[in-house]
Amino acid sequence: MEGVLAGFVRALRAAGAEASTAETLDAARTLALMGYAPRADLKTALGLVLAKSEEEKRLHDQVFELYFSLPPEATSAGETAPSPAGPPRTGDARIDALLELADDRRGPAGAPGDALRQALARAASAADVDGIRFATQAGYFAGRMLDAMGIAALEQRLAERLGDDSPGAQAEADALGAARERLRRQARALVQQRFELFGKPATEAFMTEVTVQRALGRLAPAEMERMKAAIARMAKKLAAHHSRRQRRLLRGRLDLRRTLRANAGHDGVPFTLAFRQRRRDKPCIVAVCDVSGSVAAQVRFLLLFLYALHDAVGELRSFAFSNRLKDVTVPLETLPFDDAMALILKEVGHGSTDYGQAWADLHDRHWDGIDRRTTVIVLGDGRSNGTDPRLDLFAELAGRAKRVLWLCPEPPGRWGSGDSAILRYRPFCTSLTHCATASDLERTLDEALEAYH
Repeated sequence: MEGVLAGFVRALRAAGAEASTAETLDAARTLALMGYAPRADLKTALGLVLAKSEEEKRLHDQVFELYFSLPPEATSAGETAPSPAGPPRTGDARIDALLELADDRRGPAGAPGDALRQALARAASAADVDGIRFATQAGYFAGRMLDAMGIAALEQRLAERLGDDSPGAQAEADALGAARERLRRQARALVQQRFELFGKPATEAFMTEVTVQRALGRLAPAEMERMKAAIARMAKKLAAHHSRRQRRLLRGRLDLRRTLRANAGHDGVPFTLAFRQRRRDKPCIVAVCDVSGSVAAQVRFLLLFLYALHDAVGELRSFAFSNRLKDVTVPLETLPFDDAMALILKEVGHGSTDYGQAWADLHDRHWDGIDRRTTVIVLGDGRSNGTDPRLDLFAELAGRAKRVLWLCPEPPGRWGSGDSAILRYRPFCTSLTHCATASDLERTLDEALEAYH
């Protein structure tokens, strides 16, 4: 029972549901009370303890139906229904048992009956089918299942009967061949089902991990949607982590004096606890992004990441520039993200890059929005086409803000070369880091939120 439930929870987690250890223990208690029947009641009960949202409820129901049922068999063309008299007898108990299993079709639409279900489940466990990772392994695991069921004896008997030309031997060979074929198909169908539960999510996770570590500027068009989904998951995880930390920190330390006063009427028994609470600033982030062609890909994913963090960021403002700086907060908050980025690149993405002009525009129009609570995140390569970098304004910006984090998509070996002024900005930055991948973005945003704890 524990092994079946553990496999189900693992399948849930692979599908994207965040079933915790505590929830798994609740599911184990539920299973101990209810057993595995009736099926509909078990599905409802497990859904109540393992799913925390509508999306997780949908995933739970989908995985439950897949995990706790064997797939209907794909029937061969021209295959006849099982004989009412049952399968022929060979006198070999092992072979006769397999013939009985192959003839067990009491389920709907050719689905296996109880005996075959149980035999296939035992064989799948013995063959470690849940360890499948690639679709190409289906034949291998199906073969291991059949070996565990003892198919070798049936195949040896079949080979013997095929060598005998008598009508009785040929009839038995036909029955043995049909049974072997049905067992093969049913084993293959179960392996494919387990691949959908365990192998496919593992393959997707591997491909996502590869994509997350790939340079953002080199993503193929086919990888863009995968990256968007990966960033959404990373942002959700990051937001949940910092929300939990913020709640723990807001509670503070126990205030013994206030606790004793509050419980004087209870003979000092501490029914009510009082805590020393420290004031914590809510995260306030200002993103200033160079949207010229050389860094457009990195900007797209930084802004996508930031706006997926809305639960963890108290206030977020975004600015984009190539030469003149523009507040792009409203389109990012009100339009679909791809539409907002297209509008931003259309309105701001053309022109010769001028960092000095961008700092001047920020100073003249938005300086009051930056104070000691603000973390400024700059994304750009610092290449200003030989114009005045306005270090005086950038130094003043650094003095007003809580922190200044600069993300540069160029590798450090190119910093300061040609028209790059980034090394001149570096003394005023809290940190200056190379940003090439989604993992780099995650690390920087984690650092930005960490400063508010």
